[in-house]
Amino acid sequence: QVRVVESGGGLVQAGGSLRLSCAASGLTFSTYAMGWFRQAPGKEREFVAAISWSGISTYYANSVKGRFTISRDNAKNTVYLQMNSLKPEDTAVYYCAAATGGYPVVSGPRTSRLYDYWGQGTQVTVSS
Repeated sequence: QVRVVESGGGLVQAGGSLRLSCAASGLTFSTYAMGWFRQAPGKEREFVAAISWSGISTYYANSVKGRFTISRDNAKNTVYLQMNSLKPEDTAVYYCAAATGGYPVVSGPRTSRLYDYWGQGTQVTVSS
């Protein structure tokens, strides 16, 4: 049974940092691209960042580029999202997901339909 579990969310002041973790089990982690999405109240789920199975390629939404960093440790079956310079508009539930299928190499796996497995999400709240 595949499990994807996020952790590390919480309340932080604007300008602060958080590090989200996502542990996956029940799958061959090193063969999956991994992504982070977020959903704010009243808004649709949106792409945040993704990383290829090897970790060589990373992809970011324009809104987080330069502030967030995605990384992975295939030995630990874990993907991370380091979030710096947080803004109130980053407040959302953050979801981790795993994708085994193909995706555009240049633009990356930015659409949710490309992902096979999802976690339950972790809340990130940034106060002003």
